[in-house]
Amino acid sequence: MQGNGARPGWTFLTSHARVLLAIARDPGIRLRDVAAHCGITERTVQSIVADLEEGGYLTRTRATDGRRNVYHIDPAAPFRHPAEAGHEIAGLLELLVPRPEDAARDDEDGYATRGR
Repeated sequence: MQGNGARPGWTFLTSHARVLLAIARDPGIRLRDVAAHCGITERTVQSIVADLEEGGYLTRTRATDGRRNVYHIDPAAPFRHPAEAGHEIAGLLELLVPRPEDAARDDEDGYATRGR
C-alpha cells in the first residue's frame, strides 16, 4: 500500500469488516490466521469475533473433529451505521467474497467474471 508513495493511515474497510470477510472466505479459519491475514493481533481478532457474535453477524459451532470452530455468517444482518440503514451485509459479501462457482469461471487475468 505504501509502495506507490501514497500516504498511509486509513483504509476503506474497518478491521471488523476485514475479519468478517476473512471468515466468510473460510468459515473454518483459525483466528491466528485471520490475524495474520488482516494485519492485527490475535487478541484483537478474538475481540472482534465476540463483537460480531454479540451483534448477530455470526455464530460459531465446534467442527466435527471437536478441535476447531466453524463460523456461520448471517448475510441478512443489517449494517450498523445509520448511513447504511436498510442494507444487509449480503451486498458486501457478494462484492468481496468469491463464491466457489465463480473461481471456476475466472478469466485469464485471474478476475472473477461474475456480473460482467
